Amino acid sequence: MVDQAAGERMSAGDSSGRPGRSSGVPNVFETPDASEAPDVSDARAEVQVGHWEWNIPDGRLVCDDAALRALGLTRDRFDGRLETWRALIHPQDLPWVLAEIEKATRSGQVHSVEYRVHHPDGTVGWAHARGKAVLNESGEPVYMVGTVWDSARAQVGRDTVSRGLRYMSDGFFAVDRDWRIIFVNFEAERLLGSSQQVLSRALWDVLPAPLRQTLRASCHRAVSDGAPTGFDLGWPGSGRWFHLRLVPMPDTLAVYLTDVTDKRLRERERAAAERAAAERAAMMGKLTGAFAEATTVRDVLNAVTVRVLPPLGATGLLVQTVADGRMRLVGDVGYPPKLAERMPSGRVAHGSPLSEVLHDRRPRFLSSADEFATYYPWLANLPATDHRAWALLPVDMSGQETGCCVIAFAEPRRFTGEERTLLTAVSGLVAQALRRGQMFDVERKRSRALQRALLPSELPRLSTITAAVRYLPAGRDIEVGGDWYDLIPLPSERIALVIGDVMGHGLAEAATMGRLRTAVHTLTDLELPPDELLTRLNDIVGGLGDDFYATCLYAVYDATTRVCSLARAGHPPPAVVVPDGSVRFLDVPDDPPLGAATYPYELSETELPDGSLLVFYTDGLIESASQDVDIGMARLADALAVALQRHGPPDAERLQQLCDTVTEALLPPEQLTPDDAALLVALPRSLNAGAIACWPLPDDPTAAGLARRLVRQELDAWRLEELEMTTELLVSELIGNVVRHAVGPASLRLLRTAATLICEVSDGSATSPRIRRARPTDEGGRGLQMIAALSHRWGTRFTPAGKVIWTEQPLPEADSA
Repeated sequence: MVDQAAGERMSAGDSSGRPGRSSGVPNVFETPDASEAPDVSDARAEVQVGHWEWNIPDGRLVCDDAALRALGLTRDRFDGRLETWRALIHPQDLPWVLAEIEKATRSGQVHSVEYRVHHPDGTVGWAHARGKAVLNESGEPVYMVGTVWDSARAQVGRDTVSRGLRYMSDGFFAVDRDWRIIFVNFEAERLLGSSQQVLSRALWDVLPAPLRQTLRASCHRAVSDGAPTGFDLGWPGSGRWFHLRLVPMPDTLAVYLTDVTDKRLRERERAAAERAAAERAAMMGKLTGAFAEATTVRDVLNAVTVRVLPPLGATGLLVQTVADGRMRLVGDVGYPPKLAERMPSGRVAHGSPLSEVLHDRRPRFLSSADEFATYYPWLANLPATDHRAWALLPVDMSGQETGCCVIAFAEPRRFTGEERTLLTAVSGLVAQALRRGQMFDVERKRSRALQRALLPSELPRLSTITAAVRYLPAGRDIEVGGDWYDLIPLPSERIALVIGDVMGHGLAEAATMGRLRTAVHTLTDLELPPDELLTRLNDIVGGLGDDFYATCLYAVYDATTRVCSLARAGHPPPAVVVPDGSVRFLDVPDDPPLGAATYPYELSETELPDGSLLVFYTDGLIESASQDVDIGMARLADALAVALQRHGPPDAERLQQLCDTVTEALLPPEQLTPDDAALLVALPRSLNAGAIACWPLPDDPTAAGLARRLVRQELDAWRLEELEMTTELLVSELIGNVVRHAVGPASLRLLRTAATLICEVSDGSATSPRIRRARPTDEGGRGLQMIAALSHRWGTRFTPAGKVIWTEQPLPEADSA
């Protein structure tokens, strides 16, 4: 329709060939008056650009001589009719030429067309025309004026360029605005098909299906942007890569295809090499970081297992060291169990791979089992493994001890130069880390031995209390900690429970802990109450300097009354688990730590029901950088409740299980703690009421006789007649001292335990009797000597009401049994 409209419009007019005129539009070819303007005909002839004018309403076409020459006509052979001009255009070019002119007429834009012309002499030429419509006052096109010239020479140049494009080494094709292929060179034919098959076909019908969507979007984007663009593209089915450059032009889109397969392969190889180098660097960085955190030999082996074996595809690790010519297996991964028992031990076998590596300090790489058998046929009787390739790496720990690290592979492996370099570098890191790990293990072994020596080897077995303890040293620290605990039997069926923590780690703190533990044992002999004992301990810590502080919880449990007296200095409060399973923390006043406290300490007392558990612990069990004390105490209470539900009513064996359950819940085995921790769980029991006898005594000389009578009656009831005479003498002497030297009400108490008979005389005096050597002329002073001779032990303790003097006698052997 466009071609028809343009043809009708251009054909309109008479047959005279004379151009018409619209009002106000001059004829551009009217010759001006000679007096008004110079002659320009010669200039026009030299330029060889013709001018034409088309009267649109009349359809007449006026051309100058240059324009006629461009069309292959002469003045006498052109009748001014549009049909004559149309007849000159090549039939294949006519439709789109008319469409371009029609488009320019409607839009008022300049049109530029190049088309083939049939000359009257039968030759074919080329003409290039440009034109623009002239509008009247109403905006209607009335004239179109333009230029035309012979473009045959330019076309010859383009043909030359076309031949160059045709035979160039890179692929090239061009498409028109309808995406039809209008040119394709030989190299592009290898990808798209022959020119007979693809010319005038749509590009999308020729491309392989996987490329259509991608290339369609890229072509449309290049045309819309009006700027060249390029990208790499893999051509399906060829295994080749091409760089496509899309160059948009006014009426066409040119596509260049450059084969970049080799370049891509080189880039891929370079990228693979860079990636491998980056992976090796990352692996070495991670391994170095893991070795920096590794403290023990086992940590070093674990770091190699995790950081080296998986990236290399290895399945086995074996580390052996040699000192004084004797071989020792440090550790293995991926080898059969009990490998050390089946491998040759003792002196290094001459001629073995290990001996060669140790001798020249150079690594050995065995790519297959056949290669191993070829080099070492006499080692065929070694324990069989599932490995088929080995890297034997020297381990030089910069001391008298050297070794070998064996990294094994499940399949035969050809070791590349980069892998050999990497494995050799790994062996150097392993050697340094092993050396540090061995030193750490030795130091930690010493520190653990010191720790065990400073702490009780085992808790005493007592009839009125059963206890279990767990001590967990810090996970990574080789220095000893300051946590300590003790269970100390006291006279008269009383038990002291103590737990403490010297702040810090190291030998100085361990020494302080040892001093405090010794001081507690010494002070318990004085039978001081908990508050006074902490006061004495505070003096000791304060005398050590300003850099030492310690926390302490000291408690005394009296089995005759079930009363527990406590005092604490900056230590977490104890937990009590009552028989119904509920857990509560005792409200013991919290005084400052030892070394930072001022007098006095405050005493607290609580009565424990039978079957209750008393739980002492240090802050390492409940506190960490990510958990405050309150949360830790709540977790401890939950763990105690769960442990009791799991193990049932506590006894000696179940207390051990309860300790394990609680510590595993609060500090899992795989969790390394920065601080040591201690847990002491005690099950106190009260003394049977039938084993206690207590009487008040009068404050006069008859008290001794009354006491002897009461003692005989009670010992007869307890079937301890053998102890009657001795006990009567002891009681007489003790009460005699009370009557003579003491004040206040007196009382007598007998306690029968599993192994001893305890006799106690109390009074209201705070004066402590002291034993002394009496002179021959002295009438007194021999009573305490007689008491010391008749009893197994004796002593004095102070009470809020005065004091108690006590003696202990072992029960007869038969009765004890």
